[in-house]
Amino acid sequence: MHGRRLATTEKLLVLTSPNSDEPLERVKAWADKNDIEVAAIALGEKIGDAYDPDKPTLGVTLGGDGTYLEGIKRFTPLGIPQLGVNAGTMAFLARVELEELEAALDEVLRGRARVDSRQKLKVDASGVDATGINDVMLQHVPPENPFDRKVTRLEVFADGEYVGQYEGTGLAVSTPTGSTGVSLSAGGPIHMPADNHTLQIVPLHTHSLGLRPLVVSAETTIEIVTREQASLLVDGGRAQKIMSGGAIIEVTGASERAHIVRTSYDDQFMAAMTNKLGWGLREDEDGPRELLEPRIPERERSVVERARDIAMEAAESAGEPLRELHGRVEDVTYKTNKSDIVTEADHQANRIITTAIENEFPDHSIFSEEAAFQEGTSDFKWVIDPLDGTGNFAHGNPQYSISIGLLEDGEPVMGVVYVPETDEMFHAIAGKDAYKGETKIHTTDRTELDESMFLSGWDPDGEFLRHFYQESRGVRALGSAALSFCYLANGSAEGMWEYGTEAWDVAAGVVIARAAGANITDAKGEQYTVEFGSDDRKELVGSNGPVHDTMLEHIRKNEELL
Repeated sequence: MHGRRLATTEKLLVLTSPNSDEPLERVKAWADKNDIEVAAIALGEKIGDAYDPDKPTLGVTLGGDGTYLEGIKRFTPLGIPQLGVNAGTMAFLARVELEELEAALDEVLRGRARVDSRQKLKVDASGVDATGINDVMLQHVPPENPFDRKVTRLEVFADGEYVGQYEGTGLAVSTPTGSTGVSLSAGGPIHMPADNHTLQIVPLHTHSLGLRPLVVSAETTIEIVTREQASLLVDGGRAQKIMSGGAIIEVTGASERAHIVRTSYDDQFMAAMTNKLGWGLREDEDGPRELLEPRIPERERSVVERARDIAMEAAESAGEPLRELHGRVEDVTYKTNKSDIVTEADHQANRIITTAIENEFPDHSIFSEEAAFQEGTSDFKWVIDPLDGTGNFAHGNPQYSISIGLLEDGEPVMGVVYVPETDEMFHAIAGKDAYKGETKIHTTDRTELDESMFLSGWDPDGEFLRHFYQESRGVRALGSAALSFCYLANGSAEGMWEYGTEAWDVAAGVVIARAAGANITDAKGEQYTVEFGSDDRKELVGSNGPVHDTMLEHIRKNEELL
């Protein structure tokens, strides 16, 4: 989940601890100012109808770490990202302080916050089925007779492989988030928790010097077998039970992960370590950053390079709601109003993308298929199609894309095309290489029609199909012009045809295709240019280069195509 998506927030679910009336009123005032709904839920109350799955929602906790952990329990199953506000006396997890509440919420709404993925764990045992964000502990049960055994023995297996016997007070299995709690006090290592998907097994008061903390992947199945009675606690007692001897406790990473919202107003992880745990490795927060100066590039990235990075990030963020809504178009409850889903998809994706651009490049113009033209003062103009291939999208077809192009003085200089369903990212800067992800792509070198595959865009009378199908290895219609450019660039086809085009159809794709070696012209062989607002039809011919003249000659022989 990307922070840019938070720009679409329409509702706040606020989990409140006792004595948080004043910060709750501040949240309500901020939400009213920004036309966002608020539903307050007190600790102990159920969310119930307060959650509307059709509205992009942000969860907010007002309280200390206890409230924060309760928020994890409530919000994670619903896929709601969570912002923790420290309205308690001591908090390590909730890192936004009250004096910065409104500023942090502003940053979230502008799409500038970050969303971390936090690993959770799942515990399955007789009478226990629980998840936690911190740890699960198995400890000895104090004997009634003071002369009886005062330690517990636990046999541990990882994915069926015997790890060994833990004899002592017990053990803890912790997530990276929980590594700074019980695990740390028992000598376990500290884990940076953001996007860290591991678990660690830490002995508690062991009677063997050879037992050390063990880190495993979140997919590992940890099986713990008790030799005597043991007390099981999840997240400090949110689930607990006395296990008898011979019990099997299975612990593994939970499939659902918590989505934690981080803003620039949060205490940094290492700052929190220093301030709250007495971490003694540094004297000042930023440290001797001058030591990194030799690694800083001699020149800052150009505007176009920055624009490409922002466009890629925004496209990935916009792809998330598109994937979710795309999965619902064939749901029986939505068969009668698919157009509403397409409209919502366009709206959400466009808002994420344009908000990112407005924040990073406030003087740039923005031209989008789905919104009014925003005129800026610079020579740069963004051209956006937040959902290219709406027909495919509405019918559950995965061939749709997000197209983001940038023009400088009318010339296309940067293009990004993202395919949400396959997670393919195509991008290029004019005059440089084209890429699919981090891999360079280029067109084919085929020269003959009969060994070439062609892609057809809008072909209202089927003329291109009729005149090229028998002469080639086939003609395919993808339903997304942006995808046609990318597949041409990637060598999946030798040529493409569009009967008529709009600026948002082609602004990104022409950059990517040309950077990969393609030749893009009109039917007369003149260099293709991106134009706005013209009522005249403008055909487009794209090829790998070597087959271009043959394509043009074949088109000229068939006047129906001209």
